[in-house]
Amino acid sequence: MGVTILTPYPLQNKSGAEAIEELSKRLLALGATQAGQFLVDGDIFEHSFKKIKIHVMHNSEYPASVFSILDNGQKQIPLITDLIFDLLMLKVNPIYSSKKMIKIESKGPRFELGDFLVKLGSVTMSQNQNFKGILIEVDYRPCLVPAFCWDLIKEFLQGLLGQQAPTAIPGYFTNTLPSNNPNQHYHRFNDTYQPIDTVQQYLEHFNNYRKQSQAPTI
Repeated sequence: MGVTILTPYPLQNKSGAEAIEELSKRLLALGATQAGQFLVDGDIFEHSFKKIKIHVMHNSEYPASVFSILDNGQKQIPLITDLIFDLLMLKVNPIYSSKKMIKIESKGPRFELGDFLVKLGSVTMSQNQNFKGILIEVDYRPCLVPAFCWDLIKEFLQGLLGQQAPTAIPGYFTNTLPSNNPNQHYHRFNDTYQPIDTVQQYLEHFNNYRKQSQAPTI
């Protein structure tokens, strides 16, 4: 595990399959090798009478873990558990019920290129597998603090995506967070990166896709 940056990829009149194929060819031309497939999925369980949501997510990089985020509208509390948590959520139904129509996943090929791990995700939502867009995950494995390697990751993305590469630090890392000292705040940009950070980035993008009223062509 290293530092992971997640960025959406604009389709520019391409289908999702065409975009994945084009990006795969670019990576292979740069010398990358394909290293299997990946899957990140997210479900929402809502309390029957309280305004509380539990986001339950899985990442194929951590097959024995369940990532859950309790959201009361004002604060998010992350939790990492084993797979028993999935069974627990089934047992608390109907107190917490799954919103299957907004269940979402990102899946596709993963590539290794030197110290980088790149995943090209096709994002689909609901039981009908409605296509929502493309998410690119770039993991720079030797680094553990985003501030130490953001410039290197940005340069890598520019080499892969050209003008479509992000130039600004993702908001997930620059948002001001409270600390134990009420007079001090900190940013994730200078903090040690953890697997839950990848999941929370996916959650941000998944929620953005859920808000889309229309889906592009798959």
